[in-house]
Amino acid sequence: MTDAFSSNSEAVLQRTVNVSTTTADSQAKNLVELYQINETCHFITSNLFKKVALQFPDELLSDAVQISAEIEKETKAKTFILGDTSYGSCCVDEVAAEHVRADCIVHYGPSCLSPCQRLPLLYVFGKRPIDVQQCAAAFKELYPDCQSHVFILYDVTYTHAIGDLKKILCDVYSNVVFSLLKVDHSHGANLIHDSCVVSDHSDSQDDKVIFKFGRQFCVKEGLSIDDYSMFYIGQEGPTLTNFMMTWNHCSFSSFDPVTCAGRVESVNINKALMKRYYAIERAKDASVVGILVGTLGVANYLTIIEQLKDNIHKAGKKSYMFAMGKINVPKLANFLEIDVYVLVACPENSLLDSSEFYRPVVTPFEMELACNRHREWTGEYVTDFRDLLPGGSSHVGLPEPNQSNNEEETTDVSLITGALRTSGLTSCTLQSSSLVPRNQTLTVANTNTAASFLAGRSWQGLEPMLGQTPVVKAVEGRRGIAIAYEEEGGTDRDSSTAPLQE
Repeated sequence: MTDAFSSNSEAVLQRTVNVSTTTADSQAKNLVELYQINETCHFITSNLFKKVALQFPDELLSDAVQISAEIEKETKAKTFILGDTSYGSCCVDEVAAEHVRADCIVHYGPSCLSPCQRLPLLYVFGKRPIDVQQCAAAFKELYPDCQSHVFILYDVTYTHAIGDLKKILCDVYSNVVFSLLKVDHSHGANLIHDSCVVSDHSDSQDDKVIFKFGRQFCVKEGLSIDDYSMFYIGQEGPTLTNFMMTWNHCSFSSFDPVTCAGRVESVNINKALMKRYYAIERAKDASVVGILVGTLGVANYLTIIEQLKDNIHKAGKKSYMFAMGKINVPKLANFLEIDVYVLVACPENSLLDSSEFYRPVVTPFEMELACNRHREWTGEYVTDFRDLLPGGSSHVGLPEPNQSNNEEETTDVSLITGALRTSGLTSCTLQSSSLVPRNQTLTVANTNTAASFLAGRSWQGLEPMLGQTPVVKAVEGRRGIAIAYEEEGGTDRDSSTAPLQE
């Protein structure tokens, strides 16, 4: 009886071990496929990289150690896990990678595809689940006319399913255009996706190729982008908001792979644009501008900062630059002398909702509208600051100031305060060259707006009180912890630490 029981127990234990082993093997296989480890290892070994930075968003950090160990086992390279990024996780954190002297970066999860410059880069988007049949059915319901001109955009984490969706729709819809992921990084960036998505060609040599936000698609000859509707695959978030603000003349619809529901986007873009226009008016009224550094990895971010400084100065305003990592309300509340902030970040992180902040936060495009009177509000909206640089598609340069011509100085009425305001190239020049009495207090007040604000505050921080505080010799301080310093007597220490008695 005992032998039979032992045999049964061993059999049950063996089956449990086999099931556990099978489950572990299945999970490991899923991770290899989900994170595309084989392709990643090939990228590392073919380029002879020895130090690899693996950048994970917060929601994928639970798998980071296992992925890192698997890559090290296959490639013999040293890996470093980058978790808490300085700014948005959608941007490549090249600065953190350079701290560990990495040879390349592997970026996991959602990405804004903003160009970077320093290190070779591999994108691994992963494969979020999506029901392709449901997506196709939602598309057909939203666009019953088979001749509809539609651009199909998608979150990068659903790239793996676009090839199958294309096979279903392109046989029925001849005017549907699928966007292709394409990056323009100077050091070379690699995308891991299905080959069937890449093979897409224009029907005509005269078709116009649009490249925006790491995506490329063709506009047929005789049409413009405003003649197309937009169908977005992914959840509501900054990516969709960025697309809708940029192409605000197009109608949008979307399919949420989580809920498997398609819908016409009913967000009132005109209302959103009016909110941004209000922020522009606040920027026009501002005297002191804070430039927030919201990225250290997007290409040309230093160039746009210098351009902003120059435009702000020529508009007769003062500017200060802040590098404080991830932005929140308490951080910005420390600088009440700032009237408005301008955030330099990737397109998806630029449209910050500043309703909870004490001061508005605008984009570089909005700041240019406030400072450059040659740039007019037309309804066009630019979220990518690279388009504002010389050579960009939306660049509008400032003319050089003319000392003999006062036409550059303009006066208008603030739509917020109702007061007259003067701005222009001449006003800035006059302020910087005006004479003031040689009085230290008055000089500071007239030449530094922030210092004038500080002088009017009731509390100005820790003041040195020069000449009022007596000079004393430095002495050795107390040792120990506050509950019982070493120089205190034993009786006092015992009485202070003794428990209360009833």
